[in-house]
This record gives sequence, C-alpha cells and structure tokens, in this order.
Amino acid sequence: MRTIGMLGGMSWESSAEYYRLANELVREKLGGLHSARCVLHSVDFADVERLQVAGRWDAAGYLLAEAARGLQAAGADLLVLCTNTMHKVADQVQAAVEIPLLHLGDATAAAVLGEGLATVGLLGTAFTMEQDFYRDRLAGHGLKVLIPEAQDRAVVHRVIYEELCLGVVRESSRDAYRAVIGRLVDAGARGVILGCTEIELLIRPEDSPVPVFPTTRLHVEAAVERALAP
Repeated sequence: MRTIGMLGGMSWESSAEYYRLANELVREKLGGLHSARCVLHSVDFADVERLQVAGRWDAAGYLLAEAARGLQAAGADLLVLCTNTMHKVADQVQAAVEIPLLHLGDATAAAVLGEGLATVGLLGTAFTMEQDFYRDRLAGHGLKVLIPEAQDRAVVHRVIYEELCLGVVRESSRDAYRAVIGRLVDAGARGVILGCTEIELLIRPEDSPVPVFPTTRLHVEAAVERALAP
C-alpha cells in the first residue's frame, strides 16, 4: 500500500473527513484491521485565508509547496491537496515535489463523465466559482460548467467561510443552498459539483433534484485507488 500525503487544514473540518474516508475505504477494500497509510500536514487556515483575500496567491503557493516537500520527505508516495480553492496553486505545489499530485478537478470530472453528464453546476468559494483555474480544468475534460448568479454566489461563499469552516451547520443555510441548486437546474445543470470540500457537510444527495458530486469523497476515492493499485 502506498502512503497518501494529505495537505490539509483548509479547513480542518473537511480535512478530518479526508482522514476518516481514507481509512473507511481502505478497511472496506482490504477488510480486517486495515487502515490507510497516510501522513498529514495541516496548515493554519487563518494564514492561508489572509493571503487569499489579499490576492497573494504566489505566497500561498509557496507556503503549500513547502508543506508538500515536507510530506514527500515524510514518506508520502502521492499527494492530495485537501481543498478545491487552493488548486489555484496546484501547479506550484506539484513543481515542488517529485511525487504525483492527484488533481481534485480531474477526479471530479471523471465522476461526472462516468454518469454520462455534460453540463453541471458548480458551487464553491467565490474564488472557485468566479476564477477560471477550476472551471477551465473541468472544461478541459469536455464539461460545460454553470455557476450561480452573483447574489447566490455571495450566499454560497459566506456560508462556507462563516459557518461550515467553523463546523456550523444550519438548516436555514441548507435551504438557501437548495434554492441555489434549484436555480442552477433551471438554468440547465444536469448535475451539481459540490466544489468546496466543506459543502458536503451541509448538502446531501436528497437535497438536490439532480446528482451531486461530493468532491471530498471523490478525491479520497481516487487517492485510495492509487494507493492500493499494484
């Protein structure tokens, strides 16, 4: 079994899901007392968030690249960046190490295409929804990506940073997300990507009239598959 390097803490709420899911999936596949071989570097999200807001993406990339080097030195055979938004600096992180970085966007696109869908809605932070680094990665797989209107994007972003990253799950926010999803479906989305690793703490399959794609689970599934491959 290969060792998975988890670069997390953005936020630790979803990174805890990465750890839990990796161990559950390995146990399901191998049985008995098996668990995932992994090493975790958890950053202080407050430091990263300040750089996001300031638009200092190169500095944020340097911080994560240094952490990735530490994971490689600790014995990681592959790397997962446990956040959608910080895939904006995925190339910078990958350039810092020799081990492969499993891109979250690739794992997500594979799942969408596996369901035979071509048009999907994207929920995430404002950075993920509005900038092109993530949407272009999905489009590169042949997907058409729809994002919410500006007012809905503001709601989705606020709930992530002010609630979900703090471990707060409110029914009123679930209702607000359901309404946003409904408008994406009305606009033509045939599936919805939960493109922030915290969103699946709030949104379940039954909250959407179309399939949802939980990026945390999809990313971990891809990592475990790679870790267990011959």
